[in-house]
Amino acid sequence: MSPSPVRRIAHLDMDAFFASVELLRYPELRGLPVVIGGRGPRPENGVYARLRDYVGRGVITTATYEARALGVHSAMGMMKGARLAPDAILLPVDFVAYRDYSRRFKAAVAAIAPQIEDRGIDEIYIDLSALPEDSATLARRLKDAVKTATGLVCSVGISPNKLLSKIASDLDKPDGITLIGPGDLQRRIWPLPVSKVNGIGPKATRHLQQMGIETIAQLAGAAPDQLQAAFGLGMARWLLDVAHGIDERPLVTESEPRSISRETTFERDLHVVRDRAELSVIFRRLCEQLAEDLRRKQVRGATIGIKIRFDDFRIVTRDLTLHEAVGDADAIHRAAGQCLKRVTLDRRLRLLGVRASKLESVDKPGAEAHPVQLPLC
Repeated sequence: MSPSPVRRIAHLDMDAFFASVELLRYPELRGLPVVIGGRGPRPENGVYARLRDYVGRGVITTATYEARALGVHSAMGMMKGARLAPDAILLPVDFVAYRDYSRRFKAAVAAIAPQIEDRGIDEIYIDLSALPEDSATLARRLKDAVKTATGLVCSVGISPNKLLSKIASDLDKPDGITLIGPGDLQRRIWPLPVSKVNGIGPKATRHLQQMGIETIAQLAGAAPDQLQAAFGLGMARWLLDVAHGIDERPLVTESEPRSISRETTFERDLHVVRDRAELSVIFRRLCEQLAEDLRRKQVRGATIGIKIRFDDFRIVTRDLTLHEAVGDADAIHRAAGQCLKRVTLDRRLRLLGVRASKLESVDKPGAEAHPVQLPLC
Protein backbone atom coordinates (compact mmCIF):
# COMPACT_ATOMS: atom_id res chain seq x y z
CA MET A 1 0.00 0.00 0.00
CA SER A 2 1.24 3.49 -0.83
CA PRO A 3 1.56 5.88 2.11
CA SER A 4 -1.20 8.44 2.62
CA PRO A 5 -0.31 11.89 1.25
CA VAL A 6 0.78 14.55 3.71
CA ARG A 7 -2.24 16.62 4.69
CA ARG A 8 -2.27 20.05 3.03
CA ILE A 9 -5.20 22.37 3.66
CA ALA A 10 -5.55 25.80 2.07
CA HIS A 11 -7.70 28.68 3.24
CA LEU A 12 -8.56 31.08 0.42
CA ASP A 13 -9.97 34.44 1.44
CA MET A 14 -11.07 37.10 -1.03
CA ASP A 15 -9.48 40.47 -0.22
CA ALA A 16 -11.98 43.18 0.80
CA PHE A 17 -14.45 41.20 -1.32
CA PHE A 18 -17.52 43.45 -1.57
CA ALA A 19 -15.40 46.57 -1.93
CA SER A 20 -13.24 44.91 -4.59
CA VAL A 21 -16.33 43.97 -6.63
CA GLU A 22 -17.46 47.61 -6.45
CA LEU A 23 -14.03 48.81 -7.64
CA LEU A 24 -14.46 46.74 -10.78
CA ARG A 25 -17.60 48.79 -11.43
CA TYR A 26 -15.97 52.09 -10.40
CA PRO A 27 -12.25 51.73 -11.21
CA GLU A 28 -11.71 55.46 -10.73
CA LEU A 29 -12.13 54.89 -6.98
CA ARG A 30 -9.04 52.69 -6.67
CA GLY A 31 -6.68 53.95 -3.99
CA LEU A 32 -9.42 55.93 -2.24
CA PRO A 33 -11.19 55.19 1.07
CA VAL A 34 -14.49 53.55 0.10
CA VAL A 35 -17.16 52.21 2.48
CA ILE A 36 -19.91 49.75 1.48
CA GLY A 37 -23.15 49.78 3.42
CA GLY A 38 -26.81 50.71 3.44
CA ARG A 39 -29.35 50.78 0.64
CA GLY A 40 -28.88 54.25 -0.80
CA PRO A 41 -28.92 55.21 -4.48
CA ARG A 42 -26.15 54.31 -6.90
CA PRO A 43 -23.81 57.10 -8.05
CA GLU A 44 -24.88 59.09 -11.09
CA ASN A 45 -22.71 61.08 -13.48
CA GLY A 46 -19.61 60.52 -11.38
CA VAL A 47 -21.15 62.07 -8.25
CA TYR A 48 -20.53 59.91 -5.17
CA ALA A 49 -22.10 60.08 -1.73
CA ARG A 50 -19.74 60.75 1.17
CA LEU A 51 -19.83 58.99 4.50
CA ARG A 52 -20.20 62.33 6.32
CA ASP A 53 -23.60 62.85 4.65
CA TYR A 54 -25.06 59.58 5.96
CA VAL A 55 -27.86 59.82 8.53
CA GLY A 56 -29.29 56.64 10.04
CA ARG A 57 -28.38 53.52 11.98
CA GLY A 58 -26.92 51.35 9.24
CA VAL A 59 -23.71 49.41 9.69
CA ILE A 60 -20.67 49.18 7.46
CA THR A 61 -20.62 45.94 5.47
CA THR A 62 -16.99 46.29 4.38
CA ALA A 63 -14.42 48.88 3.40
CA THR A 64 -11.37 49.22 1.22
CA TYR A 65 -7.94 48.93 2.84
CA GLU A 66 -7.53 52.70 2.49
CA ALA A 67 -10.67 53.22 4.60
CA ARG A 68 -9.54 50.60 7.11
CA ALA A 69 -6.33 52.54 7.58
CA LEU A 70 -8.51 55.37 8.91
CA GLY A 71 -10.03 53.09 11.55
CA VAL A 72 -13.18 52.10 9.65
CA HIS A 73 -14.10 48.41 9.63
CA SER A 74 -16.99 46.04 8.95
CA ALA A 75 -19.88 45.87 11.47
CA MET A 76 -19.08 49.43 12.66
CA GLY A 77 -22.00 51.84 12.71
CA MET A 78 -21.84 54.16 9.72
CA MET A 79 -22.37 57.23 11.89
CA LYS A 80 -19.26 56.29 13.90
CA GLY A 81 -17.40 55.59 10.66
CA ALA A 82 -18.37 59.07 9.43
CA ARG A 83 -16.59 60.61 12.41
CA LEU A 84 -13.42 58.67 11.58
CA ALA A 85 -13.46 59.04 7.80
CA PRO A 86 -15.95 61.76 6.82
CA ASP A 87 -14.61 62.07 3.28
CA ALA A 88 -14.80 58.33 2.53
CA ILE A 89 -16.98 57.48 -0.45
CA LEU A 90 -20.17 55.58 0.44
CA LEU A 91 -21.61 52.95 -1.90
CA PRO A 92 -24.74 50.81 -1.30
CA VAL A 93 -24.51 47.04 -1.04
CA ASP A 94 -25.31 44.85 -4.06
CA PHE A 95 -25.60 41.25 -2.87
CA VAL A 96 -26.75 40.03 -6.29
CA ALA A 97 -23.38 41.03 -7.75
CA TYR A 98 -21.43 39.68 -4.76
CA ARG A 99 -23.12 36.27 -4.98
CA ASP A 100 -22.35 36.14 -8.70
CA TYR A 101 -18.65 36.79 -8.14
CA SER A 102 -18.67 34.30 -5.27
CA ARG A 103 -19.94 31.57 -7.58
CA ARG A 104 -17.29 32.49 -10.16
CA PHE A 105 -14.28 32.26 -7.86
CA LYS A 106 -15.46 29.00 -6.28
CA ALA A 107 -16.00 27.41 -9.68
CA ALA A 108 -12.51 28.48 -10.75
CA VAL A 109 -10.97 26.90 -7.64
CA ALA A 110 -13.02 23.71 -8.02
CA ALA A 111 -11.59 23.20 -11.52
CA ILE A 112 -8.16 22.83 -9.89
CA ALA A 113 -8.98 21.30 -6.50
CA PRO A 114 -12.53 19.96 -6.16
CA GLN A 115 -12.37 19.12 -2.42
CA ILE A 116 -13.79 22.38 -1.05
CA GLU A 117 -15.48 23.41 2.19
CA ASP A 118 -17.63 26.47 1.59
CA ARG A 119 -17.34 28.89 4.53
CA GLY A 120 -19.36 31.78 3.18
CA ILE A 121 -19.59 34.21 0.33
CA ASP A 122 -15.88 35.13 0.33
CA GLU A 123 -13.87 32.26 1.83
CA ILE A 124 -13.30 28.52 1.37
CA TYR A 125 -11.07 25.72 2.64
CA ILE A 126 -9.44 23.48 0.01
CA ASP A 127 -7.86 20.04 0.45
CA LEU A 128 -4.67 19.96 -1.63
CA SER A 129 -3.30 16.72 -0.17
CA ALA A 130 -3.73 14.56 -3.26
CA LEU A 131 -2.39 17.08 -5.79
CA PRO A 132 1.16 16.60 -7.11
CA GLU A 133 2.39 20.21 -7.24
CA ASP A 134 4.20 21.86 -4.35
CA SER A 135 2.23 24.25 -2.14
CA ALA A 136 3.68 27.47 -3.53
CA THR A 137 2.87 26.43 -7.10
CA LEU A 138 -0.68 25.44 -6.15
CA ALA A 139 -1.24 28.73 -4.33
CA ARG A 140 -0.17 30.70 -7.41
CA ARG A 141 -2.40 28.55 -9.65
CA LEU A 142 -5.39 29.14 -7.38
CA LYS A 143 -4.80 32.89 -7.25
CA ASP A 144 -4.30 33.11 -11.02
CA ALA A 145 -7.52 31.15 -11.63
CA VAL A 146 -9.48 33.43 -9.33
CA LYS A 147 -8.02 36.54 -10.98
CA THR A 148 -8.86 35.24 -14.47
CA ALA A 149 -12.43 34.31 -13.49
CA THR A 150 -13.27 37.46 -11.54
CA GLY A 151 -10.62 40.13 -11.97
CA LEU A 152 -10.19 40.04 -8.18
CA VAL A 153 -7.31 39.15 -5.88
CA CYS A 154 -7.32 36.80 -2.91
CA SER A 155 -4.97 35.65 -0.17
CA VAL A 156 -4.08 32.00 0.41
CA GLY A 157 -2.71 30.28 3.50
CA ILE A 158 -1.55 26.65 3.34
CA SER A 159 -0.70 24.43 6.31
CA PRO A 160 -1.45 20.92 7.60
CA ASN A 161 -4.84 21.96 9.01
CA LYS A 162 -7.74 24.40 8.90
CA LEU A 163 -6.78 26.25 12.07
CA LEU A 164 -3.32 27.33 10.90
CA SER A 165 -4.40 27.99 7.31
CA LYS A 166 -7.14 30.35 8.48
CA ILE A 167 -4.60 32.34 10.49
CA ALA A 168 -2.03 32.18 7.67
CA SER A 169 -4.31 33.61 4.98
CA ASP A 170 -4.60 36.82 7.00
CA LEU A 171 -0.88 37.33 7.62
CA ASP A 172 0.18 38.74 4.25
CA LYS A 173 -2.97 40.46 3.01
CA PRO A 174 -3.78 41.70 0.50
CA ASP A 175 -2.84 39.43 -2.42
CA GLY A 176 -0.71 37.22 -0.20
CA ILE A 177 0.59 33.65 -0.12
CA THR A 178 1.57 32.26 3.30
CA LEU A 179 2.91 28.74 3.77
CA ILE A 180 3.15 27.27 7.27
CA GLY A 181 5.68 24.45 7.51
CA PRO A 182 8.15 23.10 10.08
CA GLY A 183 9.29 25.84 12.45
CA ASP A 184 6.72 28.37 11.23
CA LEU A 185 4.36 27.70 14.15
CA GLN A 186 6.89 29.14 16.57
CA ARG A 187 8.18 31.82 14.18
CA ARG A 188 4.97 33.20 12.67
CA ILE A 189 2.02 31.99 14.76
CA TRP A 190 3.18 32.11 18.38
CA PRO A 191 3.97 35.87 18.42
CA LEU A 192 0.36 36.68 17.41
CA PRO A 193 -2.31 37.74 19.93
CA VAL A 194 -4.62 34.96 21.11
CA SER A 195 -7.56 36.72 19.43
CA LYS A 196 -6.14 35.65 16.05
CA VAL A 197 -7.26 32.07 16.76
CA ASN A 198 -10.66 31.40 15.21
CA GLY A 199 -12.84 30.44 18.17
CA ILE A 200 -11.20 32.62 20.82
CA GLY A 201 -13.68 35.47 20.98
CA PRO A 202 -13.62 38.79 22.83
CA LYS A 203 -14.83 37.32 26.14
CA ALA A 204 -12.23 34.53 26.20
CA THR A 205 -9.55 36.99 25.06
CA ARG A 206 -10.30 39.30 27.99
CA HIS A 207 -10.27 36.35 30.39
CA LEU A 208 -6.90 35.17 29.09
CA GLN A 209 -5.48 38.69 29.29
CA GLN A 210 -6.55 38.88 32.92
CA MET A 211 -4.49 35.72 33.45
CA GLY A 212 -1.47 37.40 31.83
CA ILE A 213 -1.83 35.46 28.57
CA GLU A 214 -1.61 37.84 25.60
CA THR A 215 0.05 35.82 22.83
CA ILE A 216 -0.41 32.35 21.38
CA ALA A 217 3.10 31.50 22.64
CA GLN A 218 2.06 32.37 26.18
CA LEU A 219 -1.06 30.24 25.76
CA ALA A 220 1.07 27.31 24.57
CA GLY A 221 3.15 27.60 27.73
CA ALA A 222 0.24 28.06 30.14
CA ALA A 223 -0.25 25.61 32.99
CA PRO A 224 -3.02 23.12 32.09
CA ASP A 225 -4.50 23.22 35.59
CA GLN A 226 -4.68 27.03 35.43
CA LEU A 227 -6.59 26.90 32.14
CA GLN A 228 -8.88 24.15 33.44
CA ALA A 229 -9.75 26.16 36.55
CA ALA A 230 -10.61 29.16 34.39
CA PHE A 231 -12.37 27.52 31.43
CA GLY A 232 -13.19 23.91 32.31
CA LEU A 233 -11.56 20.72 31.11
CA GLY A 234 -12.85 20.61 27.52
CA MET A 235 -12.08 24.24 26.72
CA ALA A 236 -8.66 24.00 28.38
CA ARG A 237 -7.73 21.01 26.22
CA TRP A 238 -8.87 22.83 23.10
CA LEU A 239 -6.92 25.98 23.98
CA LEU A 240 -3.71 24.02 24.46
CA ASP A 241 -4.27 22.08 21.24
CA VAL A 242 -4.80 25.16 19.10
CA ALA A 243 -1.86 26.96 20.71
CA HIS A 244 0.33 24.05 19.58
CA GLY A 245 -1.19 24.08 16.08
CA ILE A 246 -3.20 20.85 16.57
CA ASP A 247 -6.44 20.64 14.59
CA GLU A 248 -7.78 17.35 13.23
CA ARG A 249 -11.08 18.68 11.85
CA PRO A 250 -11.88 17.30 8.38
CA LEU A 251 -13.17 19.38 5.52
CA VAL A 252 -16.95 19.39 5.35
CA THR A 253 -17.51 19.26 1.61
CA GLU A 254 -21.27 18.67 1.71
CA SER A 255 -23.71 20.19 4.14
CA GLU A 256 -27.40 20.96 4.32
CA PRO A 257 -28.53 24.34 5.70
CA ARG A 258 -30.51 24.06 8.94
CA SER A 259 -32.40 27.27 8.34
CA ILE A 260 -32.59 30.20 5.95
CA SER A 261 -33.60 33.69 7.01
CA ARG A 262 -34.04 37.22 5.77
CA GLU A 263 -34.09 40.25 8.02
CA THR A 264 -33.69 44.00 7.84
CA THR A 265 -32.82 46.74 10.32
CA PHE A 266 -34.85 49.88 9.69
CA GLU A 267 -33.25 53.28 9.12
CA ARG A 268 -35.60 54.59 11.85
CA ASP A 269 -37.81 52.87 14.42
CA LEU A 270 -41.19 52.12 12.85
CA HIS A 271 -44.53 52.51 14.63
CA VAL A 272 -46.87 49.55 14.23
CA VAL A 273 -49.88 51.82 13.54
CA ARG A 274 -48.55 55.00 11.92
CA ASP A 275 -46.05 53.07 9.78
CA ARG A 276 -48.33 50.12 9.10
CA ALA A 277 -48.23 50.50 5.30
CA GLU A 278 -44.43 50.66 5.20
CA LEU A 279 -44.13 47.69 7.55
CA SER A 280 -46.52 45.67 5.38
CA VAL A 281 -44.43 46.32 2.27
CA ILE A 282 -41.21 45.37 4.08
CA PHE A 283 -42.79 42.24 5.56
CA ARG A 284 -44.03 41.10 2.16
CA ARG A 285 -40.64 41.78 0.55
CA LEU A 286 -38.84 39.72 3.20
CA CYS A 287 -41.19 36.79 2.53
CA GLU A 288 -40.56 37.07 -1.21
CA GLN A 289 -36.79 37.22 -0.70
CA LEU A 290 -36.91 34.19 1.59
CA ALA A 291 -38.98 32.29 -1.00
CA GLU A 292 -36.37 33.11 -3.65
CA ASP A 293 -33.56 31.89 -1.36
CA LEU A 294 -35.43 28.61 -0.80
CA ARG A 295 -36.05 28.22 -4.53
CA ARG A 296 -32.39 28.81 -5.34
CA LYS A 297 -31.30 26.19 -2.80
CA GLN A 298 -34.05 23.80 -3.93
CA VAL A 299 -35.49 23.38 -0.44
CA ARG A 300 -38.67 24.27 1.44
CA GLY A 301 -39.38 24.80 5.13
CA ALA A 302 -41.78 23.02 7.47
CA THR A 303 -41.33 25.66 10.18
CA ILE A 304 -41.76 29.37 9.50
CA GLY A 305 -40.74 31.95 12.07
CA ILE A 306 -40.37 35.66 12.67
CA LYS A 307 -37.86 37.77 14.58
CA ILE A 308 -38.53 41.24 15.96
CA ARG A 309 -36.18 43.63 17.71
CA PHE A 310 -37.95 46.46 19.50
CA ASP A 311 -36.57 49.96 20.07
CA ASP A 312 -35.43 48.90 23.56
CA PHE A 313 -33.33 46.15 21.86
CA ARG A 314 -35.55 43.38 23.25
CA ILE A 315 -35.74 40.48 20.77
CA VAL A 316 -38.84 38.31 20.31
CA THR A 317 -39.14 35.24 18.08
CA ARG A 318 -42.15 33.10 17.20
CA ASP A 319 -42.36 29.91 15.10
CA LEU A 320 -45.12 27.89 13.49
CA THR A 321 -44.69 24.28 12.29
CA LEU A 322 -46.93 23.41 9.35
CA HIS A 323 -48.51 20.14 8.17
CA GLU A 324 -46.37 20.32 5.02
CA ALA A 325 -43.20 22.16 4.09
CA VAL A 326 -43.72 25.31 2.01
CA GLY A 327 -41.55 27.42 -0.24
CA ASP A 328 -43.74 29.99 -1.98
CA ALA A 329 -44.01 33.57 -0.81
CA ASP A 330 -47.78 33.48 -0.18
CA ALA A 331 -47.57 30.46 2.14
CA ILE A 332 -44.57 31.94 3.97
CA HIS A 333 -46.42 35.24 4.34
CA ARG A 334 -49.50 33.54 5.79
CA ALA A 335 -47.53 31.46 8.29
CA ALA A 336 -45.31 34.38 9.33
CA GLY A 337 -48.44 36.51 9.73
CA GLN A 338 -49.82 33.95 12.17
CA CYS A 339 -46.60 34.24 14.14
CA LEU A 340 -46.89 38.03 14.24
CA LYS A 341 -50.35 37.75 15.78
CA ARG A 342 -48.77 36.03 18.78
CA VAL A 343 -46.55 39.04 19.57
CA THR A 344 -47.66 42.04 21.62
CA LEU A 345 -46.57 44.94 19.41
CA ASP A 346 -46.45 47.60 22.12
CA ARG A 347 -43.22 49.35 21.08
CA ARG A 348 -41.64 50.69 17.92
CA LEU A 349 -39.82 48.15 15.76
CA ARG A 350 -36.10 48.30 15.01
CA LEU A 351 -35.69 45.03 13.07
CA LEU A 352 -37.95 42.51 11.36
CA GLY A 353 -36.97 39.08 10.07
CA VAL A 354 -38.54 35.96 8.57
CA ARG A 355 -37.05 32.46 8.83
CA ALA A 356 -37.65 28.98 7.40
CA SER A 357 -36.30 25.89 9.19
CA LYS A 358 -36.84 22.10 9.20
CA LEU A 359 -35.74 22.25 5.58
CA GLU A 360 -36.25 19.47 3.06
CA SER A 361 -35.41 19.05 -0.60
CA VAL A 362 -38.09 19.91 -3.14
CA ASP A 363 -37.23 16.59 -4.82
CA LYS A 364 -38.28 14.64 -1.74
CA PRO A 365 -40.89 12.09 -2.93
CA GLY A 366 -44.17 12.55 -1.11
CA ALA A 367 -44.82 15.05 1.61
CA GLU A 368 -44.25 13.75 5.08
CA ALA A 369 -46.45 14.98 7.88
CA HIS A 370 -44.74 17.18 10.42
CA PRO A 371 -45.72 17.63 14.04
CA VAL A 372 -48.00 20.65 14.26
CA GLN A 373 -47.75 23.29 16.94
CA LEU A 374 -50.98 23.40 18.93
CA PRO A 375 -52.50 26.70 20.07
CA LEU A 376 -51.92 27.60 23.69
CA CYS A 377 -55.04 27.96 25.80
